[in-house]
Amino acid sequence: MFVKSDILPLENSDDPLDSTLRPKKWANYIGQERVKRNLRVIIEAAKKRREPPDHLLFYGPAGLGKTTLAHIIAQESNANIRATSGPIIEKSGDLVAILTNLNEGDILFIDECHRIGRFVEEYLYSAMEDFKINLILGKGPMAKTMDIELPHFTLIGATTRLDLISAPLRSRFGAIMQLNFYEPDEIEQIIRRSAKILDIEIEEKAVSEIAKRSRLTPRIANKLLKRVRDFAQIEGEGKITEDITAKALNFLEIDNLGLEPSDKKLLETIIKKFNGGPVGLQALSAATSEEQNAILEIYEPYLTQLGLIKRTHKGRIATETAYNHLKIKCDRQEPLL
Repeated sequence: MFVKSDILPLENSDDPLDSTLRPKKWANYIGQERVKRNLRVIIEAAKKRREPPDHLLFYGPAGLGKTTLAHIIAQESNANIRATSGPIIEKSGDLVAILTNLNEGDILFIDECHRIGRFVEEYLYSAMEDFKINLILGKGPMAKTMDIELPHFTLIGATTRLDLISAPLRSRFGAIMQLNFYEPDEIEQIIRRSAKILDIEIEEKAVSEIAKRSRLTPRIANKLLKRVRDFAQIEGEGKITEDITAKALNFLEIDNLGLEPSDKKLLETIIKKFNGGPVGLQALSAATSEEQNAILEIYEPYLTQLGLIKRTHKGRIATETAYNHLKIKCDRQEPLL
């Protein structure tokens, strides 16, 4: 028997995506066709010039494949990849240590690069443009400057908040590419591929049901698949059927649009406490006890994609679609925007 406990939002889960499910070649990477076409041109052109590819910046909601793309680029470029994240690079010495340990042609992947401190970030400017670091040794009149030459490398940055990347850093990337939410049929292809890798038998209707509730995000689709697999092994015969899938996802409180209790709480707060909006981010954060970054990065992108909320210059507004989905009567006097 399963005992229902506090269920974290899928985007906040600490369980990393099983590395066996991560595509390692273009042929296995489903979706984001425009981005893949551009990257293939960049990589092939760099190979002909016998140079590392240009610095690249990927942005978009979490779970859409930014990290996977970085590893595929390394694979296609026959390069080693060194991975880190913005919050880890706290001091300039941390960044200098990372950069000076790179080899010729290496790829440096920095996840959540918008969280690199501004002072530390300045060391990246010369590293990306001139492949050298300008250091100041000592203080006062005895201070000296020293240039450290770096091997030619490719920096790949990933961020969920492009607006927080400073203009000087943004301008040093050779290409900036947006990853969008996937199409339902692409998510279904990903689920079938993952089920095959995990050696799970799954019905087509179950594939469609998981895809429908996956928030159009591969990472969530794979997590739901693994959770439904657990139910199938305990309460079924190991095969993922439509009934088992519906039972598992309902138990996890994920509705037919992929909304979780935290998503519904956000919508209900806008509707019930703020009469449908508009409501500012700070007020919404205080009313829901959610961090502002969580609203911006986890909940809002998908709710906006579904047309459940709209952002205006005055704040967030719940749409008529949100009222209908939550089965709440709309008593607003003014028309919904």
